[in-house]
Amino acid sequence: MEFSVKKSALLGELGRAEGVVERKTTIRRQLNYVGFLLRLTTLLLPFLAFAVAGYVSFSSHLVPKRAAEVIPRPYFELLLMMGIVWALATGHFGLDRVENLFAAKGKARRLLAACMFSYTAVMAVALFDRGAHYSRLFITLSAVTLFVMANATRVAFLVALDSRRRNGQGGVRILIVGTDEYARKSVCSLLQGQVMPCRIVGYVRLPGQEVVVKDSPVFEIEQIGALTNGNGADDVVIALPVSRLGEIQKIMPTLEALCVPTRVILDLGVGVSIRDRLFDFGGVQMLDLGATPAESASYIVFKRIFDVIFSTLVLLVAAPLMLLIVLGIRLGSSGPVLFAQDRVGLNGKIFRMFKFRTMKVSDSQDSDTRWTACDDPRRTWLGALLRRANLDELPQFFNVLKGDMSIVGPRPERPYFVEKFLHEIDKYNSRHVFKVGITGWAQVNGWRGDTSIAKRIEYDRFYLRNWSMTFDFQIIFLTMLRMFASKNAY
Repeated sequence: MEFSVKKSALLGELGRAEGVVERKTTIRRQLNYVGFLLRLTTLLLPFLAFAVAGYVSFSSHLVPKRAAEVIPRPYFELLLMMGIVWALATGHFGLDRVENLFAAKGKARRLLAACMFSYTAVMAVALFDRGAHYSRLFITLSAVTLFVMANATRVAFLVALDSRRRNGQGGVRILIVGTDEYARKSVCSLLQGQVMPCRIVGYVRLPGQEVVVKDSPVFEIEQIGALTNGNGADDVVIALPVSRLGEIQKIMPTLEALCVPTRVILDLGVGVSIRDRLFDFGGVQMLDLGATPAESASYIVFKRIFDVIFSTLVLLVAAPLMLLIVLGIRLGSSGPVLFAQDRVGLNGKIFRMFKFRTMKVSDSQDSDTRWTACDDPRRTWLGALLRRANLDELPQFFNVLKGDMSIVGPRPERPYFVEKFLHEIDKYNSRHVFKVGITGWAQVNGWRGDTSIAKRIEYDRFYLRNWSMTFDFQIIFLTMLRMFASKNAY
């Protein structure tokens, strides 16, 4: 079958296609330009929110005047801190990424989580500034205004981009290398999921490829030279199956004659994502096929910051209650106040986990290899109450501050049971790629204590696959709701 067409006819068709586009543009240029505007606008939102809240609270006649004079300096310091934390939060939750504007779900949740994280962190710092006094109305108004403005910004960018895409303004002209079924499916995905206006101006057929693509001219690889000097495309996208990726090095010299950026579509199969997995290690290019969120900067930095702040606040607030518990344990039974036990943590590391002692002192071998049962005779009267209310877990916030645990994560297990379950439960050890936690997705769904280990691992693995700070906040919220109603807390 003859796939070539006359050079003049091809150039004429491409010329008509490019006639409506005078300005040179590419996929990355558009994404970077819009991304810069989105990032800049998003970073400015706290300053606008503080300005609105300040005007309403202190300068307008909408609220009664304050009796005391307002000192501006603490508010400017708070604004500076808010700007820094907000910049980190927007990057973590993806509020400054253009592609997230078109995400099918989770947009409002990520926005709310970013606002909650920013204000929690800032107010936690402000709590320790004894010399500053902040208006509650100002804080509330700025938080509400920030959320509303951030949501309005997202909607405005979304509407503007969608309108531009529908009108075809500034469309990127793309030349696809590949003409088989893989290329056809890649183009369908590209056009359906595009965040910028673009159109396909042609295809390049490699030797031995069938042609299943339609609606655009097809070139042989030898005809590439006719498309140089602005006669063809703004971008070249290579759409080849994995089995033919080795041909890229051979055709790159030919594609370089077009003098336009060249991309390649990578599809390594279900479950293998390229984002944040391709890295340079001493000059060696590596693709991490088993990457976990625990290795990401977001997990290492944001989760740790939140763990330290949240644990510190809990320990400060709960200090009087913990003192009463200590006195109750001392008066109720002989033995130490704290119970320390070896548990398996991140990457299989053994650490000492602390709890308030809720049982009578006994041989450690017994507690290391035996589950606690309903109406367990080893419990003290106070211990039964503490376990029912989950208050025996409070000392584990010290484990969090030490870095052995996190607030949220798979519950730590004893070494004896880890060895046992490794041989009984498929992929059991995958739960140890994360820091273990005080609470977790399995626990808030009732899988704790002497319950199905298989179901617990199923929920733990779901958490590992879908981790985000938003998910952590959800688990913490559910934990607080169900703290005094745990069915298997005995």
